[in-house]
Amino acid sequence: MDESLLHGAISRASSLGAKYVEVRYQRDVATETVMREGNVIGVGKGVSEGVGIRVIVNGSLGFASTNELTREGLSRAAEIAVSRARALAPLKRSPIEFSDDRVGRASYEVIPKKSLEDFSVEDRIVLGSELHKAVVTSVKEVGVAVTTYTFEDHVQEKLIVTSDGGYVASKVPRVFIMLNFILMHQQRGSIQRVIEWGASGGPEWVSSWRPVDEVREEVRNLERVLIKGVEPPKEEVDVVLGPEVVGLLVHESAGHPMEADRILGREAAQAGESYVKPGMVGSYRVGSELVTVVEDPTVPGSYGYYLFDDEAVPARPRYLYRDGVIYEALHNRHTGRVFGVGSNGAARAMDYASEPIIRMSNTYFKPGDMGFEELIEDISQGVYIKSYMEWNIDDVRWNQRYVGLEAYMIRNGELAEPVKNPVLEITTKGLYSRVTGVDRNLKFFPGMCGKGEPAQGVPVWFGGPNIRVSKVRLGVVR
Repeated sequence: MDESLLHGAISRASSLGAKYVEVRYQRDVATETVMREGNVIGVGKGVSEGVGIRVIVNGSLGFASTNELTREGLSRAAEIAVSRARALAPLKRSPIEFSDDRVGRASYEVIPKKSLEDFSVEDRIVLGSELHKAVVTSVKEVGVAVTTYTFEDHVQEKLIVTSDGGYVASKVPRVFIMLNFILMHQQRGSIQRVIEWGASGGPEWVSSWRPVDEVREEVRNLERVLIKGVEPPKEEVDVVLGPEVVGLLVHESAGHPMEADRILGREAAQAGESYVKPGMVGSYRVGSELVTVVEDPTVPGSYGYYLFDDEAVPARPRYLYRDGVIYEALHNRHTGRVFGVGSNGAARAMDYASEPIIRMSNTYFKPGDMGFEELIEDISQGVYIKSYMEWNIDDVRWNQRYVGLEAYMIRNGELAEPVKNPVLEITTKGLYSRVTGVDRNLKFFPGMCGKGEPAQGVPVWFGGPNIRVSKVRLGVVR
């Protein structure tokens, strides 16, 4: 991309009265291989390339984008952004201002150990066939209704230039695998499982994930759950949640409610609000002292990896909950100004045609120092929920429900028979305040987090260790 065109757009918008101008070039190239029941459905490639321009005029934000990458095209987009901001200015109750953050001047690139081109379409098809075979050959007493498989790589390039000195060039490749399968039994019903692997980098990750081995183990375990699973106890018990479940719940009940735009009510009409109010940050106890939830874009190899956000602000770890206390919200430069704390680098855009908004990256429950055996050794009767089947949470991120998939009874400190369809229904504070143990086995899982209107999906990791939640009453899906 010709950098002079970006600087020209800044000059054009500034000449029309813009107090602040942000110009972001973004190119996304994605290839995808899709299979169903071991047969290829399609192989495709998509390219998205263009420039998004955001301005502040008379205390109002305006945004426009273009895929016409010429001086004239960017100039017209700058004029449209200024025109939109000026038109909205009389409707603003209070002016939009950005915090005076240190913006970056840097270039960075994630260099894969193995080139994406070295893992050919044929290699991807072979992997899909092996995963399908792993499912259908691992079952003994159940049938396999369907398997679907996706392999995707995605290379994202950005160049961000701002009128207050920001300059960030980046290139981040990512790989993602998804396998979905359904096991069914005439008397015992069915189980659906989606397994996902994802990271920044290249196909070198595939060998370290060992997906075929993982699928074989999952299928065998889930067949046992389907055939032999018992109902969970009706009385209060200690429940141990696995890293996959913990990752989901911190994403939903810590990450989303700590997005500052939700706290301020901006997301109310699209994705909901937050139980967190501005005065609660830094003082409200939501959990036990064992609860620390971290949000960190800089984790090497992570699916949500970046070193500077889309406002050119340096990324860093953010502590959403710290020692059980609501500690720090996710901020962009606008909410950082409103809260008086500055941005902490949480502005992300899905593509060139999308405005940067506050987003998560890699959200996880901070691990402790216990082993898994220590975590369960003093539980006389409990339930271990290793993975989840379904979940939902209310608009303010307070009342929530998780249905376990692979789960087991805990008897006298050891895992016992499988449990089918345990339901954890609880409030955010009710959950975190009951955390009485955290082990050291941190594990991450990829996801595509959705937010905004129009909707934006961005890659994230979520994860955690195994945690013990004491004195919980479980339900069951029959």
